[in-house]
Order: sequence, then structure tokens, then C-alpha cells
Amino acid sequence: MSFDTLKQRYEAAGQGHLLKFWPQLSKGEQSSLTDQLDALDIERVNRIYMKAISAEKEVIDPNTVADSIQPLPEGASESVTNVIKVKEWRQIGLEAIARGEVGVLLMAGGQGTRLGSSAPKGCYDIGLPSHKSLFQYQAERIARLQTVAEQECNKSAGSVIIPWYVMTSGPTRRDTQNFFKTNKFFGLKADNVIFFEQGTLPCLTMDGKVLLETPSRVAVAPDGNGGVYAATRSPLSATDKSHTVLSNLADRKVLYVHAYCVDNCLVRVADPVFIGYSIQKQADCAAKVVPKTSPTESVGVVACRGDKFSVVEYSEISKEQAEKRDPKTGELAFRAGNIANHFYTTAYLNRVESFEHELAFHIARKKIPHVDLETGQVVKPKAPNGMKLELFVFDVFPFTERFAVLEVERKEEFSPLKNAPGTGSDDPETSRTDLLTQHQRFLESAGATVKDGVEIEISPLVSYAGEGLEPVKGKTFSKSGLVESVEELDALV
Repeated sequence: MSFDTLKQRYEAAGQGHLLKFWPQLSKGEQSSLTDQLDALDIERVNRIYMKAISAEKEVIDPNTVADSIQPLPEGASESVTNVIKVKEWRQIGLEAIARGEVGVLLMAGGQGTRLGSSAPKGCYDIGLPSHKSLFQYQAERIARLQTVAEQECNKSAGSVIIPWYVMTSGPTRRDTQNFFKTNKFFGLKADNVIFFEQGTLPCLTMDGKVLLETPSRVAVAPDGNGGVYAATRSPLSATDKSHTVLSNLADRKVLYVHAYCVDNCLVRVADPVFIGYSIQKQADCAAKVVPKTSPTESVGVVACRGDKFSVVEYSEISKEQAEKRDPKTGELAFRAGNIANHFYTTAYLNRVESFEHELAFHIARKKIPHVDLETGQVVKPKAPNGMKLELFVFDVFPFTERFAVLEVERKEEFSPLKNAPGTGSDDPETSRTDLLTQHQRFLESAGATVKDGVEIEISPLVSYAGEGLEPVKGKTFSKSGLVESVEELDALV
């Protein structure tokens, strides 16, 4: 696009100030800025800003908000406590996996900043005996599940593939890809691990003007984990503009997708129980949840807002609602804690584009370094001076025609890594403890005894969710250690 055309377009959008320093820029800087502005859909940015401001300005009486919020209707949610149904769901899920109909989408754009690491969060080692990273644990769960599906569905070895779509961010993409390459994709075939990048949006002033980070570069920020939907439609890379995640899913004839966040060490990747449950429910979108620990736990819950499914923040629920209990079961009425663990049909992922313009981005007011348009100097503000706009991954729930919720046990499936070492909650130590305690339960459920103080780490390649440990029945384990095969367990007796 020529400079004159670009200037005209941006002036028409009320963002002509982005070219103010053009005469002072070098040829290289001009080229860089032109590329950035050419690629930016500035009209969409303006629309997003206007809708976000409009949504925020809708002043609603808090009591009206509370009145519109209702618990999940009967039949919308089921639990893994129903052992007979779990067996049935698992079989349905495994058969779909064996047919090659299941893919996995990992949201892994974050860095481990809070953990004291500048590396992608998935590279983090929570201190297990194996020192395996989060990425490696998840990769090995995929590998094991492929084997389980082959064995239980009478498929030949190596024939079942679960493609893994790894969403990075601009700052983490190169490091993530290098980490996978260095570690030989943790035993998975490289062709079945597809990297793609989360989108960004320009940072704006409070009145919607795009900020410049430097005279030749627009200030941008990630567009939130809800940006995953637009990212599935974007080119896989600058060197592969003809393919997208959605086109790759279509080429592979994948019908169902499991999506989750990288920071949960207990995540059951492509969980056949969740997949099978969602298929049986004929859901186009589904959420896995855990019961709230108490009425006051600060966690969003999956509930209904009016007649639409939604994630309701704890701050939106009144004290009376938070404490309300189901008269039949005595459980909390609002108990479905959101853990960002979702199922989608690929048909639904393709449909998101048709209603995405109706989604209101959330505004985060931040201190954003920027170039002063008068002086050309970089300003580092001491108070919030602008906004970052982001979507949340659950913002699509109200647009779902057939929604379902599966409640799972927190101790078995959810241990988030959010905080710095030594914090005491949701930190590397709690993640490590939760995982090793689960492995102890696996052994005990298989009929073994584990002595007090003994820590045994069972490789995901040995057991995905406690299966395959029949040989330990009647044995007592008195030594700690790491096992990469069932046979190695004998050395710890």
C-alpha cells in the first residue's frame, strides 16, 4: 500500500497521528511502520473500542444483575462421580480418538514472569524427580493416550494421532518452538505439533487513539485468551500464509477439539471422558468445572445470565446467592468453578467468526509507555494512561446453542501454577505435591500400599489416568523414585 493511501485510510479512521514522525524516520523504519499499519485492521480496532466503551457504560443496577443470574439448569451438568456413565463416556471418547476425530488446542502464550522465569510458562520445571517441564508432561499424556486408544480400540501401533495445536504469543513463539525442537518434540511426531500465534491489539489512550511505542512502532498487547478464536483463522506463520489451524483441522478431518491452559499440571489432555460426555450430549461447546471449595472462594462460576450460559465473576454474585444451596443435594447452587478447560466441535469453532462482532472486549486500564506526540520522547507514566483490550475464552458461551458442563474432582484434574515459589498456594510446590499425591492414589487404587513419606513419580508414558498398573497389586512400596515403565516399580518395593 502506498504512503498516500495509508495516510488517507488512517486519517479517515481518526488515527492519522501514527504517521506524525514519518519525515524523520529512516527508510528502514518507514518500511517497518508501513508493514505494521498495512497489516492492522484499524477500522476493526475502532469498532472494538466503541463496543467496549459502550458495554462498560451500560450502568446496570447491581440488584438487577444479581436477579438475572441463575444456577445451571437441571440436566445441563453431570459429574464424574457417576462411575457407570464415566465408563460409557470414556469408551465413546476413546473411539473418537481412535478414528482420528480429536485434536488438542493448548493456550500457552504466557511467560513464567511471576515464577521468576522469562521463558515460556510451559518450559517450567515444578521440581519433580524427573525434572520434566509442563510441556513434556502434556506431550507424554498425548503419547500415552494414543497408545491406550490403539490398544482398547484394536488399532495398529502408531496409527492413532492426536494433533496438538500450540498457541504461543509473539514474545514466546521462537523460544517455544526451539524448546520443542531441542527436546525432539518429547517423542511426538513434529508434523503433528502445529504452532500458531495469539493475536495482538494496539494499546489505546482513554479516548481511543492508538499509542506509539516508538516513532516507528505501534504499541501492542495480546488480545486475551479469547483471541484464540481469531488466531485459529489467521495464517500459521509469516512463511505459511495459506494454512490456518481451522484448515489444518479440516484437512485432518478432526471433528472435536479439547482446549486448555498450559499452567495446570493435572490436566487430562484430550480427556476421553470429557470428549465422550460432550459427544453424547451433542454439545457444540462444553466446559469442565470443579466444585467451589466454599461460598467465598474467589473464582468465576459457570452459570446462566438470563437464558444464556455464561461465566459469572464472583464479584457479580450476591452473598445470598453465593451461600444458596440446592435443596435436593445440599451442595452450593453456584458451585461450577471455571477452570478454562473446554470442548468444541470444529463446526462451532468455524461458526465463531459469524458472531464475533457481537462480543464486547474487556478494558484493562494500564500504565503504558509511549511516545509523546509533541516532543517525540518516550514517556513512562506513573498512573494508568491508556487501555489494553482483551477477550476472554469463555465470552463465546452465551452464543452456544447446545452447551454442557462436566464437573470433575479438583484433586484429580486441577492444580494451577500461578504464583511464585514459596507463596503457599497455586505455586510450584503445590503443583508438585498435587501431582505426586495423585500418583500415590494411582498405586493405591491399583491395590498397592505406599509407605508414609515415600514419593513415586509415574511417567505419563506409563499411565494416563491410573490405568495399566495392575502388576502392583499386593505390593508395598518403601522407596521413593521415578519410574518410566511398570517394570521399574519393582525396584521401589
